[in-house]
Order: sequence, then structure tokens, then C-alpha cells
Amino acid sequence: MRPPFPRTLAALTLGTLLLSACASTDRVIVDKQNVDEAQYQQDLADCQATADQVGTGRDAAEGAVGGAVIGGLLGAIFGNSGTAATMAGGGAVVGGASKAGGAQQEKQQVLKNCMRGRGYRVLN
Repeated sequence: MRPPFPRTLAALTLGTLLLSACASTDRVIVDKQNVDEAQYQQDLADCQATADQVGTGRDAAEGAVGGAVIGGLLGAIFGNSGTAATMAGGGAVVGGASKAGGAQQEKQQVLKNCMRGRGYRVLN
């Protein structure tokens, strides 16, 4: 009988990916008291463009490679070639999702810092 570990890993990976996909760089809450709405929308668009410079794709790829290597090594140490391949695949997905989530957080921080720099009172 096969252990439930690969199914558990798949479920955790799917959950991580879904959480990463839900993050959005335009999620900024600003106190709009005495704020010109047209200027706010322009500043928000400019700051989003700045935040989009954070490289999420490259970070995800680097995380996937690192996760695959670590997963493959652990699978080879604690199992056989089949286990190594399964662990490498799972490690790639988890590593990629983890790095992508980190890059998404960085984009969010860049957006907030940009809006603060333009004089807005950012609440989140």
C-alpha cells in the first residue's frame, strides 16, 4: 500500500497556489479624507506600474528549481528513484509557490511605500 504523503503534498501545494493567486498588488487601503479622487487614481496607477517591476516569474522559477533539487535529494535519501522523482516534483511546485508568494508580498510592499511616498495615509 502506498503512503498518503504524495496526496497530502498535492493538497498542501494546491492550497498554497490558491492563496498565492488570491493576493493582489492593488490591495491598498488609503484614508481618502481630503483626497482628490482623480489624483488618487492616477497615483495608484503609477504606483501599481512601479510595483509591477518586481519579478514574480523569475522568483517562482528559482524557487521551483531549488525545491526540485531538495525534494529529489530527500526522496533519494529516504526512498528509491520513484520516491525521488515524486519528491522532486512536489518540491518544485512548493518551492515555486513559496517564492511567488514572497514576490507578491514584495510587490504589495512596494505599492504601499509608493503611495506613502506620494503623501497618502496607507492604513493596511
